Amino acid sequence: MAVAKNTICLWYDKDAEAAARFYAETFPDSAVKEVFRAPTDFPSGKAGDALTVTFTVLGIPCLGLNGGPMFKHSEAFSFQIATEDQEETDRYWNAIVGNGGKESDCGWCKDKWGLSWQITPRALTEALSAGGEESKRAFAAMMTMQKIDVAKIEAARRG
Repeated sequence: MAVAKNTICLWYDKDAEAAARFYAETFPDSAVKEVFRAPTDFPSGKAGDALTVTFTVLGIPCLGLNGGPMFKHSEAFSFQIATEDQEETDRYWNAIVGNGGKESDCGWCKDKWGLSWQITPRALTEALSAGGEESKRAFAAMMTMQKIDVAKIEAARRG
């Protein structure tokens, strides 16, 4: 199997394989490619445990590393998922939050492994890039939301 020139490496305590399988089930153009098992015991696991998992999220190559509890995910890294409409926004948001995740503000949420996701409807991106008062109104509306409500963004944009 060819290795991608650039791969995102995501550090997990011990659940990289479960996370990768969840992402593959949740997002299109996503798959678990290979699971590499530890040949011997290692500081945070035993021989035969998943050590690394290669997978894709919406076509982006990733490597999940089961490195133990010393490093945690933060908002300094997130996947931003552009959605076409409220239905797609709801589907991804509900999948992440409903699977042990946590809601945050302005379209951000975290999955149960602590990885941050921005579920961002294109309607929001377009409204913010419009500039002027239209953009200010859409931004003010977004600041009151957790999951983005497309109808409210479009209403704010119209004034």
